[in-house]
Amino acid sequence: MSRRVYDSIKPPDMSFDDEDKKDAPIKSIPQTKCIWDLCIQATERAELNTTREVDSKGVVQENPNKSVESTMFVVGAKSAAKTSIILRFLDRDEQPKPTTALEYTFGRRSKNNNMLKDVAHVWELGGGIALSNLIEVPITKQCIKNLSVVICVDLSKPETIWTTIESLLNTIKLRVKKVIAELKRDCPSEANQLVAECLARYGSDHPDKDNLDIIPVPITIIGTKYDEFQNFDPEKKKIISKTLRYVAHHHGAHLCYFSSKMEALVMKTRGLLGHLVFKTQLSKTITTDHSKPIYVLAGMDAISQIGSPPAIVGSRSPLDQWKQLFLSTFPQEAEAMLPEDPTKDSKYNESIIDSVRAQKDEELERFKKLQERKMREEARREGRVM
Repeated sequence: MSRRVYDSIKPPDMSFDDEDKKDAPIKSIPQTKCIWDLCIQATERAELNTTREVDSKGVVQENPNKSVESTMFVVGAKSAAKTSIILRFLDRDEQPKPTTALEYTFGRRSKNNNMLKDVAHVWELGGGIALSNLIEVPITKQCIKNLSVVICVDLSKPETIWTTIESLLNTIKLRVKKVIAELKRDCPSEANQLVAECLARYGSDHPDKDNLDIIPVPITIIGTKYDEFQNFDPEKKKIISKTLRYVAHHHGAHLCYFSSKMEALVMKTRGLLGHLVFKTQLSKTITTDHSKPIYVLAGMDAISQIGSPPAIVGSRSPLDQWKQLFLSTFPQEAEAMLPEDPTKDSKYNESIIDSVRAQKDEELERFKKLQERKMREEARREGRVM
């Protein structure tokens, strides 16, 4: 029987009898049980006999028999190959299409016994930073324990890199802080565990641990379109790569370069994302040479290895110094943001529609005033004060 046919068959509605306790070992196969009884029984026992264990470094290790559900949230600049990364990660042979607002898909991976499957819920935010307020949808208290965020920046357009990465990191940081505060009220131990896991990647003896602003969820920064970026001027490549290394290191993020046209980079990126959502083995061989595709994992870089930017008057911190150096080399384009009320955007003026809308607004205001007058009159008759 093929796997596709097997997956499409639904088992009949059956229940276990009293002799079949979930915690009791299987000693023999009763004659009254069919194959679906045994499959369900084995699956439930596998789930019951698994726990999340914490290793000596404080990092949670999942039992390989446990089915894990993870969430991956992909954000970034417009046309920065976000959809291409998702399709290559899920091994789907599809033509990338423009993402509209917030889109969802998922991927599954069979476990060792092929009866359980890990599930990755994948969200993609389109529109660059214009719709960043939608991050509240995938970043929630329910999923934050198995959440990873991927930020894509277009290496071929350095004039958009800083604006994109600074805006998204700040928005994500605020949202994660709010969700962890909610989690801490309901379950302090889980919130503390989440923070400990991220800090554990740096270890207690890392020389920079007291000078970083680590976001307490796994963050991955992916520099896309490396096939175009590799032909840049060497000095410009050096500034871009060192700046991204510092930003990633400062926020506790992984950093890697990607190109859908270079299979070696596709496989390396797939391996990193697979580790984030499916807990697979991860290559820890890093590359920090700016003349090659950068690949650095969180906790494996250091300020002493990145180097320092030129001292800039008025800069209060190393991060601010890197920002000023980057902006002076690559002035940023202002990305169009949606107004709070899109109906007032002059770009979409329609005289006929606007006149009708103005008329309806006036009618609405008159109706509101009429209702307020009626409420005041009723209050006076009843002796109430408004």
